[in-house]
Amino acid sequence: MKVKHTLKPIYDENSKVLILGSLPSVKSREIGFYYGHPKNRFWSTLERVFSENVGQTVEEKITFLKKHHIALFDVIKECDITSSSDASIKNVIPNNLKPILKNSNIKTIFTTGTKAHQLYKKYIYPKIKIEDIPLPSTSPANCKKGIEELLQKEYIKIKNNIQ
Repeated sequence: MKVKHTLKPIYDENSKVLILGSLPSVKSREIGFYYGHPKNRFWSTLERVFSENVGQTVEEKITFLKKHHIALFDVIKECDITSSSDASIKNVIPNNLKPILKNSNIKTIFTTGTKAHQLYKKYIYPKIKIEDIPLPSTSPANCKKGIEELLQKEYIKIKNNIQ
């Protein structure tokens, strides 16, 4: 099924890090915001990294991201995908990150999950020449890493790159 990315990037002129997923899941597209599946650990991981509640509403989450100078978007603008399966992604058209980079203070780019990292390297890195730092997926489909491991070894890098 052909899917077009409909979520706006979250960033402002003070954003220092950019976190890129592959494409919003079916659930995220339904609710109209990033990492919307109730079992996705993205928001709870950020809460633990920053020792602060992100809130429940979209507005509260955007406020949290901007307070911590985090920009949020995805690698894919359009693709063929079955349900929310990254493994099924084909015929990728990447998002254009140049407006975000031009209008912010992004110094570090993170990709969440193997597929986001692979697609970033293939489609976006050649255009902008900024290496990404791959992070493990927080998707419920990726339960290999517990939340403590995500925090201690991986996601703490976000906080370290903001300071």
